[in-house]
Amino acid sequence: MKKIGFLSFGHWTNSESSRTRSAADVLLQSIDLAVAAEELGADGAFFRVHHFAQQLASPFPLLAAVGAKTSRIEIGTGVIDMRYENPLYMAEDAGAADLIAGGRLQLGISRGSGEQVIDGWRHFGYTPAEGETHADLARRHTEVFYEVLRGKGFAHPNARPMFANPPGLLRIEPHSAGLRDRIWWGSGSNATAVWAAKMGMNLQTSTLKNDETGRPLHIQQAEQIRAYREAWNEVGHTRVPRVSVSRSIFALVNDQDRMYFGRGNQSDDTVGFLDDDVRKIFGRTYAAEPDVLIAELAKDDAIAAADTLLLTVPNQLGVDYCAHVIDSILKHVAPALGWR
Repeated sequence: MKKIGFLSFGHWTNSESSRTRSAADVLLQSIDLAVAAEELGADGAFFRVHHFAQQLASPFPLLAAVGAKTSRIEIGTGVIDMRYENPLYMAEDAGAADLIAGGRLQLGISRGSGEQVIDGWRHFGYTPAEGETHADLARRHTEVFYEVLRGKGFAHPNARPMFANPPGLLRIEPHSAGLRDRIWWGSGSNATAVWAAKMGMNLQTSTLKNDETGRPLHIQQAEQIRAYREAWNEVGHTRVPRVSVSRSIFALVNDQDRMYFGRGNQSDDTVGFLDDDVRKIFGRTYAAEPDVLIAELAKDDAIAAADTLLLTVPNQLGVDYCAHVIDSILKHVAPALGWR
């Protein structure tokens, strides 16, 4: 059994071929897709965060709106770039959104990936300290955020406050109990997966990873997941960690599916570089008739090792088609693989 959700990058383009012509279109359709996915029986609605781009950016208004419109589905991100975040303000936003959603938030956070501008986090007022890299900056922000979510007081109260304070040091409010156990680290390497395990965070691994061995992506990710779980057990955390894998998967069940995804493109992993000199491996797209798809997915070691699968959806094709993509996997693929 696996939890199956969707992951949307939230693109919009003012063109005739796009069903999302504006930011308003993307935001409102993201809410509608989450509602539709819940009705179909999916388990999660996750959203990517990019800055300086015609894509979803500030996640918490959207997460809160989705939380208010749904009742069961998990709501999350994949991922929030912590280089851009004020950890304390983020803890307030996250606590509020989680309370609105009734404790269903699953926040994926990370260093993020290449952005549209050079060192965009500097425009947000954040600069690495002397001797730090931008990745160190992200982890420093993460450590502060993760610690604050414990709900312990740390700020000295004013001797003459506007309103009466509870006794002792004050904490960030609103506090949502349990949210700290629902923070995920989006890891692009074995080393950061081990770091996440030591911190006590869940693990997200996507369709992109540092190419550390030259082997297929799913094998490298399965090795990454094993390293994560081994580190988790060595530390001795008391709860069972969660692991998600993202994949582009399309069951070809009608002519529209075949028109969009039936041409056999991206049927193999590819390698390349993004914003650094580290070689990356990019995951293939799975697109085939359901019986063929079932046989192919049964060989994906990383999906087998994970408890949660996030289906990347082509949001610019509209809510109805994205819901169809999700429904096709739930009906025609998941049962045969034992995911349902």
